[in-house]
Amino acid sequence: MSAGPQDPPGGGKAVAVWCIGVAVYFVAVIFRTSLGVAGLEAADRFHVGASALASFSLLQLLVYAGMQIPVGLMVDRLGTKKVLTLGAVLFTAGQLGFALSPSYEMALAARALLGCGDAMTFISVLRLGTRWFPARRGPLMAQLAGLVGMAGNLVSTLVLAPVLHGVGWTAAFAGSAAAGLVVLVPLVLFLRDHPEGHEPEPPPRARTGAAGFVRRQIKESWSEPGTRLGLWVHFTTQFPAMVFLLLWGMPFLIEAQGLTRSTAGGLLTLVVASNMALGLVYGQIIGRRQAARIPLVLGTVGLTALLWGAVLAYPGGHAPMWLLITLCLVLGGCGPASMIGFDFARPANPPERQGTASGITNMGGFIASMTTLLTVGLLLDATGDDYRIAFSAVFVLEALGVSRILGLRWRALAREADRGRATAPARPTAPVTAPVTAPAAARVPGPGAEPQPRPTACPLPETAGRETP
Repeated sequence: MSAGPQDPPGGGKAVAVWCIGVAVYFVAVIFRTSLGVAGLEAADRFHVGASALASFSLLQLLVYAGMQIPVGLMVDRLGTKKVLTLGAVLFTAGQLGFALSPSYEMALAARALLGCGDAMTFISVLRLGTRWFPARRGPLMAQLAGLVGMAGNLVSTLVLAPVLHGVGWTAAFAGSAAAGLVVLVPLVLFLRDHPEGHEPEPPPRARTGAAGFVRRQIKESWSEPGTRLGLWVHFTTQFPAMVFLLLWGMPFLIEAQGLTRSTAGGLLTLVVASNMALGLVYGQIIGRRQAARIPLVLGTVGLTALLWGAVLAYPGGHAPMWLLITLCLVLGGCGPASMIGFDFARPANPPERQGTASGITNMGGFIASMTTLLTVGLLLDATGDDYRIAFSAVFVLEALGVSRILGLRWRALAREADRGRATAPARPTAPVTAPVTAPAAARVPGPGAEPQPRPTACPLPETAGRETP
């Protein structure tokens, strides 16, 4: 699809500004996932069991998910730079507070503060992508943002974990908090909300005031089937890998599968590497063929369920290494598949509602992750650390999500196609200067000629529903 007349130009300056934004998101993900490599140490430090340990990630994700719609509204109203700056300050303070917390209760408060700041980063980065790059680049920029986030997860696994064991809890977490200050400087000095000449239309909030603006943004975004489909796609695809990486993967591999810490860390790294590779593949596929979105989503969910079932049901309890490696490779597709949710919400909403719609969509996976984190912890405590029973919660949420995706997909796709027809530019009609019968006769295929395809009013999948920001 060619850039529309209102499309941002992209280019080197757009890349530089976008890189500042994703650097902030990169650090936020390091802080978010830092507990995933320190779960056992946290349990020893604060003298808590599995369900209390899950409360760290649960509270963090609860704050994150609860902040998505408010953050989307803030981005739509205040702009990207202000929201991203506030987020960087909050998550840096949260990471430092977690390093210095002497008690379980203070550590919980620090993770909540971290979750609040973290919640402000991803939607802001998505907004930068739509404001600085042409609409046809939307799927790729979203997948690249997710890829950078997974690189942050990789840093947690490869860098923070050995540092933690080398210098101790306080030094490792306090030292990592310095990264928040590093990205805050270019953010304040150089980031801009949009390129010159592409200022967004001010939202029509003067007639109804702030409360009316909030209600209208949420109501109109939620009324779009594409927004709701995006939420359920994100809900169904993201949480299996999120739960595995954020908290329960390391204990599962060490305690249930009998692996060493280094081997378990290598498998977590494999999930991240697979995510990064598949993110590029998914972005390219969707950028070229929008019709591939639903098959990619359902295929990823089906493979994830199949591999989880095979690992949990394997005779003897300890799955072979080749099966664990395959599971980790498939879990790597969960993140890229969850990004497809934004590719349903984006064309369903005009530019002034992009932040709100992205916030609604982004809630899905974190609600599912939060629910699963708590359920697994409670079931582990109740069953004496039976991981087979505890991880069965994954299948329940996947079944719920798939049922909602199948129920919404036709309405969302039909609405997207209708919007594509309405916004497609009309073709100019050439004046008739010759008798109609002559060209009409020329169009009649002779004997043995290949019939020509009929024109259709429906746009190509690559352009259906695409709106320029």
